[in-house]
Amino acid sequence: MADTAQSILDAHRAGTARPEETVARCYERMRAFDDPALFISLRDESDAIAEARSLQERGPRDLPLYGVPVAVKDNIDVAGLPTTAACPAYAYTPRQDATAVRRLREAGAIVIGKTNLDQFATGLVGVRSPYGVPRNALRQDLIPGGSSAGSATAVAAGIVPVSLGTDTAGSGRVPAMLNNIVGLKPSLGLVSTAGVVPACRTLDCVSVFALTVDDAWRVLKVIGGPDAHDPFSRAIPLGEIDAPLAHVRLGVPAAGARIFFGDERAAAAYEKALKALERLGATISEIDIEPFYETARLLYEGPWLAERYLAIQDLLASSPDSIFPVTRQIIQEGARPTAAAAFAAFYRLEELRRVAEATFRQVDALALPTAPTVYTVEDVLADPITLNSRLGTYTNFVNLLNLCGIAVPASLGDDKTPFGVTLLAPSGRDALTASIGRSLHAAADLPLGATQLRHPPLPARAAATPAGYVEVAVFGAHLSGLELNHELVALKAHFVRAARTAQDYRLYLLPGGPPLRPGLVRVQPGRGAAIETEIWAMPVEGFGRLVAEIPSPLGIGTVELADGSHVKGFLAEATGVAGARDITKYGGWRGFLAAGGGRQTVSA
Repeated sequence: MADTAQSILDAHRAGTARPEETVARCYERMRAFDDPALFISLRDESDAIAEARSLQERGPRDLPLYGVPVAVKDNIDVAGLPTTAACPAYAYTPRQDATAVRRLREAGAIVIGKTNLDQFATGLVGVRSPYGVPRNALRQDLIPGGSSAGSATAVAAGIVPVSLGTDTAGSGRVPAMLNNIVGLKPSLGLVSTAGVVPACRTLDCVSVFALTVDDAWRVLKVIGGPDAHDPFSRAIPLGEIDAPLAHVRLGVPAAGARIFFGDERAAAAYEKALKALERLGATISEIDIEPFYETARLLYEGPWLAERYLAIQDLLASSPDSIFPVTRQIIQEGARPTAAAAFAAFYRLEELRRVAEATFRQVDALALPTAPTVYTVEDVLADPITLNSRLGTYTNFVNLLNLCGIAVPASLGDDKTPFGVTLLAPSGRDALTASIGRSLHAAADLPLGATQLRHPPLPARAAATPAGYVEVAVFGAHLSGLELNHELVALKAHFVRAARTAQDYRLYLLPGGPPLRPGLVRVQPGRGAAIETEIWAMPVEGFGRLVAEIPSPLGIGTVELADGSHVKGFLAEATGVAGARDITKYGGWRGFLAAGGGRQTVSA
């Protein structure tokens, strides 16, 4: 019987199970699963058990991952174990852990081994490794998905409850769907990539596989946070994941623009998942998906292949035959783009980013198929590049557009053919996508991975505004993911939902500065627009502290939302916007910033 990370923690803290027993069971399950292609290297079992015993003797049971076994993709450094990136000629043995691994261990996790992958994390199929093809945990004939193949199948098979992967073009999401588990792809920079073999360094992120969203979120909270050793890392507040779906607007492709490559089963499964989201309270709206498809094509048709080439150019020059043939064929193309072609692609990407930002002013998140279909190992070996490309239809654009996302199981056929949905949102909204995914996964009521476990019931949702709290609408740099959001978190506020105001408001860029500030003013009916906002629940004491620091001409008033409800919010005095620039057309502060508005912003 497999375990979730939460059930392991509960047992360890209650004393009904010991970490050394839990680790021993992992090795027993590994032997029972009997797949020599799953791990590239393993810790000696006695060493892992000894570490668990030592942890137990120290007794820090409040550690967030106390005694939880984890597996790590073999392009992420674990001190003392070789890092191969699935290429023996590239292998080295690091002396220290990658930052994400170090944080796992500091939280009480026990690393048991390094998992197989598509070589140099190049592929979504899981079959491009000289160490063999990891077995799909559901059906042996299906590909396991890649590039994080071993990390996904280890979780789905119940060997470990959580694992680390990486995601550049979908490697943390496609294997999750194909193995009926959760794949969490954080906002870029949220998790340090120090100690990770680069694929596309500007796009890479460490991802998390788990049986449940709650388990994945627990791991993300441990490994997230800025790191001085990674110049691409950023401080991104996480918030909580219990937001209701009643006010969430989800964007989906128009029916005629949905791509499934003839897989009618997948198309029907997607429709079923959208109906489930509507039952949970979400509003479904069709969007123009073509700009996202165009962005996806840029990833392998544009200059980002040059990043992959740069990462292994010395090995390509000195030992080309050591590289998997398909991988070599793909990465060698990275030597071809010119600087002119690169800048042309960068310019087009910026245009596409503006289009995506406009889309996210109309919806809070996208709900897309994780992959359009599934393939067998035999299929992919016969046509390795075309079928791999198809699997990236709904994933390749995500990191280029700096989106966060989470892939969750949505259905499982009688023949164990999986289908999953990915929730995507702009950087910093990780909690929103996880909240939606959590509710959808629980409602699907599927087995967890290939185990016999069922999704545990979600705890009763706490009231959005408990006693002693007040709901506050924020409009500027206190929005999630922006630079002052940490002030709300420090005041013990929690995210409730994304929302829009009623149609009777105008937004202005207040005079003065720096710093720049937006001001919201209510106007006569018919003369305003709906403005993007977020609702946060804040302790009354913290609310008072925040109000005391509000600079003129801002103040606190009552804001009417699009659904007719009312909350407290930051409003500007009418006299304070005289001569101010009207930025209502941007739909909100995010839209203004995306259009090139101020670089440094401090606001309500």
